[in-house]
Amino acid sequence: MKQFRPVFYVSDGTGITAETIGHSLLTQFNGAEFQTRRIAFVDSEEKALDVAAQARSASASAGVRAIIISTVIDGRLNAILGESGALLIDAFTPFIAMLEREFGVAGQPRVGQAHGMVNQAAYEARINATNYALSHDDGASTRYEEADLILVGVSRSGKTPTCLYMALHFGIRAANYPLTDDDLHRLELPPGLRPYRNKLFALTIDPLRLQQIRQERRPNSTYAKLEQCKREVSAAEALFRTERLPSLNTTHTSIEEIASKILTVLGIERKLL
Repeated sequence: MKQFRPVFYVSDGTGITAETIGHSLLTQFNGAEFQTRRIAFVDSEEKALDVAAQARSASASAGVRAIIISTVIDGRLNAILGESGALLIDAFTPFIAMLEREFGVAGQPRVGQAHGMVNQAAYEARINATNYALSHDDGASTRYEEADLILVGVSRSGKTPTCLYMALHFGIRAANYPLTDDDLHRLELPPGLRPYRNKLFALTIDPLRLQQIRQERRPNSTYAKLEQCKREVSAAEALFRTERLPSLNTTHTSIEEIASKILTVLGIERKLL
């Protein structure tokens, strides 16, 4: 049996920052297996003690030391987390002292401060981009004049989550179009996409992984058969080559990496800071 290392992303806020930092760190260790959990709003000694107990239990069950990646600001709470015996990675504290020396003033720690650094314009840009992605998902609308980019690929190749990620995190208006059997048979771009080819980016995926995803969505259907997946992926990749579209295989690539590579290749600047 595989041995999974227990990992806790712990925060006195939403935990998104702790999870993002933790994911970036853990992906540097190929072959390691992790069982992760995000625990948000740990803002009291009682909650910290509960997390510490969970970490001790997880270490005992797994037979290996748990890891806690913390963005908790309160040093007392981090001390409690450290008493669990887990490896505590404090993502903030080591940098606070350096910044205090640089700025010549003491920091004023406040829970959730990082997520309070937003403005109304950025909030509206995020909402508008998200609404655009939803209304232009899966070819629901093909009015692409306002699109920053358009993702194309076979069904379930990662287009929708990538569009939503870019909308939420970057304020990018991203649409997506699923290639149909007719599109794949003709081996040419659908007429509605041709005027916007400079906005196009193609996603592909390993047929076996595609089959697994489709099987979860529509078990035992023709749509989910491996041969169908192989045929679609092969035809789609031939289309991408014919049309000379920039493309990326999403099989072993995180949403964060996919989004970053797309924006870099297309030369699109993020709209949210």
